[in-house]
Amino acid sequence: MFAETQAAHTPDLLSRAQGGDCDAFCSLCRPFEARLVRQAMALCSDSALAEDLAQETLVEAWKCLRRYNGRCHFFTWLCAILLNRHRNVRRQKRPVPFSALSHHEYDGASALLTRLVEPTLAPDLSAARAERDLLLQRSIETLPAKHREVIHLRFFVDDSLEGIAAALNCSVGTVKSRLFNALEKLRALQNFEDVQSSLL
Repeated sequence: MFAETQAAHTPDLLSRAQGGDCDAFCSLCRPFEARLVRQAMALCSDSALAEDLAQETLVEAWKCLRRYNGRCHFFTWLCAILLNRHRNVRRQKRPVPFSALSHHEYDGASALLTRLVEPTLAPDLSAARAERDLLLQRSIETLPAKHREVIHLRFFVDDSLEGIAAALNCSVGTVKSRLFNALEKLRALQNFEDVQSSLL
């Protein structure tokens, strides 16, 4: 798990931000901006949309900052907002299958997946990893929103069940149930072994 930065854990900084200090809020969020954009890219595979989603997330975080109570990592809380913004975008725009992507869009998605591959891998292993990652992304996209959220926060943000529950404002039992159901749905898919090894 990525360590939270010292600045994000400074109670005075958070307190000032929650009191309406814009500069304190900027200082609080600055260490997470690049990670937030990367998380958005992992969700939508579109750099322009990822930037928009990250910005909308920070605007929404500013509006509701007083609701952040420290029960989860600040970055997990931001990612929960990001997932909610992404869900709203998905409602407005039907998901497009990879086979329907334009040449330019497909190249962009492929480039993103290629960058996720470890550079030290042999070319054949890199190709296999990229194919497995693409399968994982497609498989997760088929899940209901509540299942995608817990998969994303557990395996991509890498937070604890308790942190996820706090970020999503539900019980740990609910998170466990959603996670179990999400993994069961993934197990029902063909080639789940590849999907499972991508998550673990």
